[in-house]
Amino acid sequence: MDVNSNKKKLHKPQKGAARNQYDKKITFLLFDITVTLRSFIADCQKTRDMSGEVVSFADAIGNVELLDEIPLPDCQPVVEALPQTLRYRANFDTNFEDRSAFITGISKYIEEATRHAELNEILLEGERHAINLYTWRCCSRAVPMAKSNEQPNRAEIYDKIVEVLQPEVKKLLQLMYFQDRATKRFCEEVKRLSHSEKRKDFVSEAYLLSLGKLINMFAVLDELKNMKASIKNDYSTYRRAAQFLQVMSDSQTLQESQNLSMFLATQNKIKDSLRSQLQAIEGYDELLADVVNICMHFYDNRLYVTPAEKHMLIKIMGFGICLIDDNQGNLIKLDQKKRLINLSKLDRTFKQLEVVPLFGDMQVMPFAFIKRCASYEASRWPLASVESTQCPINIVELLRTFREEHDEFVTRLARIHNKIAVYDKNVVRSVDENRHLTEMALQGLQLLSNWTSTVLELYSWKLLHPTDPHQSADCPPTAEEYERATRYNYSSDEKFAVIEIISMVKGLQSLMGKMEAEFQLAIRKSVYYDTQEFVQITLREPLRKATKNKKELIRTILQSVRDTVIDSSNAPELYEDIYGTRSRRDTGSNSVEFHIEPRAVPPSYTQLYMMRTMLESLVSDRSSGRKTIRKDIDGQHLSIISEFLRNSHYWNALLNFNEMLSMCCDMSQLWFREFYLEMTMGQRIQFPIEMSMPWILTDHVLQTKNPSYIECILYQLDLYNDSAECAMTRFEKQFLYDEVEAEVNLCFDQFVYRLSVQIFSHYKQLAASMLLDKRFKSDCSMHGINVPFVFSTRYETLMKQRHFQLLGRSIDLNRLFEATALTGIVELDGLIHVNRLCHKLLKNHLQGLTDFDDLYQEANHSISAPYGRITLHVFWELNYDFLTNYCYNGSTNRFVRSRASSNSASAAQRDKPPQASAYFFWGSKAFNTAFSNIYTMYCGFVGVPHFHAMAKLLKYNGIAVILEELLKVSENLLQNSILQPLKSVAKLIPKVCRLPLYDYGSPGVLAFYYAQLKNLIHNNDLKMEIFQACREMGNLMLFCLWLEKSLSQEEVSDLLHAAPFQNIIPRPYCKENEKPEMKIKRLEQKYANLHVSNIMERYGSEKQASIAQDCDLLTKERLCCGLSIFEVILMRIKSFLTDPIWSGSMLPANSVMTIDECSEFHRLWSALQFLFCMPPRENEITVEELFGEGLNWCGCALIVLLDQRRRFEIVDFCYHILRVQRVDGCDDIVPGVGQLTRMVERIRVFQILNGCIFGVICKYLRFGDFNDTVPPERIKYFQPPLKQAVISSLQ
Repeated sequence: MDVNSNKKKLHKPQKGAARNQYDKKITFLLFDITVTLRSFIADCQKTRDMSGEVVSFADAIGNVELLDEIPLPDCQPVVEALPQTLRYRANFDTNFEDRSAFITGISKYIEEATRHAELNEILLEGERHAINLYTWRCCSRAVPMAKSNEQPNRAEIYDKIVEVLQPEVKKLLQLMYFQDRATKRFCEEVKRLSHSEKRKDFVSEAYLLSLGKLINMFAVLDELKNMKASIKNDYSTYRRAAQFLQVMSDSQTLQESQNLSMFLATQNKIKDSLRSQLQAIEGYDELLADVVNICMHFYDNRLYVTPAEKHMLIKIMGFGICLIDDNQGNLIKLDQKKRLINLSKLDRTFKQLEVVPLFGDMQVMPFAFIKRCASYEASRWPLASVESTQCPINIVELLRTFREEHDEFVTRLARIHNKIAVYDKNVVRSVDENRHLTEMALQGLQLLSNWTSTVLELYSWKLLHPTDPHQSADCPPTAEEYERATRYNYSSDEKFAVIEIISMVKGLQSLMGKMEAEFQLAIRKSVYYDTQEFVQITLREPLRKATKNKKELIRTILQSVRDTVIDSSNAPELYEDIYGTRSRRDTGSNSVEFHIEPRAVPPSYTQLYMMRTMLESLVSDRSSGRKTIRKDIDGQHLSIISEFLRNSHYWNALLNFNEMLSMCCDMSQLWFREFYLEMTMGQRIQFPIEMSMPWILTDHVLQTKNPSYIECILYQLDLYNDSAECAMTRFEKQFLYDEVEAEVNLCFDQFVYRLSVQIFSHYKQLAASMLLDKRFKSDCSMHGINVPFVFSTRYETLMKQRHFQLLGRSIDLNRLFEATALTGIVELDGLIHVNRLCHKLLKNHLQGLTDFDDLYQEANHSISAPYGRITLHVFWELNYDFLTNYCYNGSTNRFVRSRASSNSASAAQRDKPPQASAYFFWGSKAFNTAFSNIYTMYCGFVGVPHFHAMAKLLKYNGIAVILEELLKVSENLLQNSILQPLKSVAKLIPKVCRLPLYDYGSPGVLAFYYAQLKNLIHNNDLKMEIFQACREMGNLMLFCLWLEKSLSQEEVSDLLHAAPFQNIIPRPYCKENEKPEMKIKRLEQKYANLHVSNIMERYGSEKQASIAQDCDLLTKERLCCGLSIFEVILMRIKSFLTDPIWSGSMLPANSVMTIDECSEFHRLWSALQFLFCMPPRENEITVEELFGEGLNWCGCALIVLLDQRRRFEIVDFCYHILRVQRVDGCDDIVPGVGQLTRMVERIRVFQILNGCIFGVICKYLRFGDFNDTVPPERIKYFQPPLKQAVISSLQ
């Protein structure tokens, strides 16, 4: 079940344009808000005043639900189709499963309902097989083939072929068995109904139509099977592979394979098999003639709703005639009996629709069925041999009629909609009003069906009659068949007509869809009331007369009709009023008046079927056996029953209103092209967008730039929604949806690009035209120089679209996308600067221009939001690219992208930046090239210029937001991404790892540590995981550090510029005999008029003076001594280190410090440092290239924050190896590590780097050896440990 929740909007009827009356909408909005708030306040006051009384939960919920009644008008014009992202669809069709409940009906009609249900199941299965055939894509072209019998992997290839094709072959087998089973079932029904005795009985129209649907199903399946040559190729490939593998070894499988081969290879197999079986049945031709006649009756009287039903009737008539005809001349005999069949009328009907859609993009000519008849004579079908050279559907002329119908209907519908929305929102409508709404719904569906079928019939005719270079000058000789049928087969007027009709269809669908709730309620109430009025009141007199005249059969049928659908609490009074058990003198009149209360409980599909079938049996004249029944009923009553049958014919469709509305507007056929893809024989996997009908129509609007059709352009894109809906819900084929989506992505890019160019060009021309002097224009006209006039267009309507629905995605056509990496922020700063300068130059001449800062804030979306687009984009780049993929180099103070991320897919995926002309950027192509070369130098790294640009653009608010979010990221890293791998490291290293004595020598010490850490060294996944997490943490700290440095420089610059306005005078240069105090005093007097604070105190108001003083104070305190952002960041990070693994879970055994135990973070970091100090192998990327110095910054910063720096420097594994090697000077080759000196060199490099990091962090944290002002700590001294030999000698 789908769900559709669409907001109701107020619409005014318009022709082509969608103009909303916002004044009226806002008036009603304010009125509803006022009423709602007053009611809510009154309820609250009443609740507060009532002591002891409590508002019930239901009343409270009711007050809250009143808020839903407040309309939320959308400010965008409606120029798109009905959004179908979410929708509901209630299915009331039970397929006669509840037939046994209506025991009061005639038994044979209940039996007919049972058979009807079986036929419906056959039709559903046939639809699935038709979809499988139509969407079949050749698999044999994609699978590899064995090139020779000696190929070694030949058996493996055949085995894969069987594995791939076997599920599809099973579907073909199911199709073969299904058509055989369905054919037999159909012939059984025909044989049963064609029996001489059965022919005297009545057969309902619905049942005859079901037989016709089966005939249509057989025709569609046979045509699809004939069309798909790839099916035969795939089965041949499968059969060859299966025979080689001896899969089909038993006789039954071989026979089955042979039958399937013959079934697929024989053209018209299903039609011929059906015809041969039917011809063995006596009297089948008269039954099929009844089917053809009932379809003719439905077609002539427009007793159909959807375009598919209309085209199905034509196909049934054509194929039905083909089945009736035989070598005995049955068709001619039936024609001679004009009551049975009328060939001349059929000839005229088929001429009206020369081509009808068969399935998808397949078409069929009804005359093609006729020409296959054995007794075909051109004299009996005079119009069949005259094929039209031009399209019989004059879409341009029909458009005038469609416009009038559209305008008249939309005007009435909009009036009703506005009345309901404004006045009658909660008013119970009368019976007549419900009937009127029901009639409007039916009329709307019929109009939509007529317009849609016209477009589909035109499209089908064009596909079957492609153009050529002789007929169309635009068609090249090399054009493909499908291209000649679509791209070059329509004139400009025909394209405009199709565009406008599609827009009318989609626009009316949107308007009716928004009134769906009103329509559904009115339809249900109207159907219920009309049914109950008919059975309770209208049928009283016929039932009385039948009882009085003892017409038992008529009385039984009428009573069964009444008992099947009656819904009344006064059934006894009705019974007494009919059968006379109650004296009429007691009633005071000839009849009893009964009141029918309208309810939204219409009869079910089964009830409608039973009621209509029984009533139809009374008035039908198709069977000679029931003519006496018709004669026994008064003509007045017959006309009433016939009128009721005619009106109730559409009730099934109306009760399923939302589905019928969708089907009447479905134009998915305009995109599907499976038939023509099959004709290319694998040369085309898919056609380009230039041959796609939706894009052809969209492109035509863009190319012609016709203002009348600009607002219709989004309706053409909705054709892709229809195609995607059909691919997913009807065909259930994912690959078809993927193809639709791929084409939409390509077309929408083209659409946005071309539309943006046209909009900008138009407004540029409009501005130039407005600035051009009128006298100058007139002088040009006098001299024969024509200055073009810029006509008004409706681009503003498209630019207001904020949530256009396309393939389930809501698209904001007014949105701009950020699509550059963080390295592009320098160029962004330059572009903002050049725009600011351009605005300043224009401001000199155009004083009315809005201030640039206001324009900038609005473009940055920083007016209504606490942070702008630049802030969001910077954080997005930091989180998804900078922290994870960049490496820091302390020598250059730059971040560069790591080699691993630059060669892999780990980089952040960004949208393609929008294309724009040169004047959008630097003014011209030459300037663009120059500045592009300049800013390209900043694209390979993130360094000091980038941090300066960020500090300038983000301001304090943006920086605060980013730092706060980065703290959340750091908390997640420390408590998850780093903590969990760190615990795994603690498990892989020994619990106790002592420092080996110098006596072992540096090779022995290195080998000892390698053996202790061997498990960790070989766990590559764990190493990469923790190194990556530490790199991200280190990059985060470095980003905060450099951002603060850049911000400090910006603040110093601002203070220097603000100094003259704060009476801050620099110390002047004085000669030997000059007094500095006097010189400074003279300077202060000179610049006293610039001191803003004093000026405001003297001349301004009290409020202005207070503001000036506050600003002066804040400016002076911007660089207060002791304030550091980086220090706060470090202390916040320190607060996240709460797990015992950071500082150890227990006190040291010696009550001083842990020396040999690996229980603190610095010991774990020593193990990790040993890993990246190991010399890399040949052609191996180093740790510095992969992770940069951010890795070291993370470890050293955490060590300092945990106050473990001194312990780390004393007991670190690598530092101990360095100290021992400096003593013994060995240069051995250590197994598993390599040359000792290379290891020592790397240790020394990282030792120097660690020292620098420790120095920077201790400087910001104000402790260590870098700040002598730190107060002395209380130190407890311990005696040095003594060896046992020394202790013994002392004793």
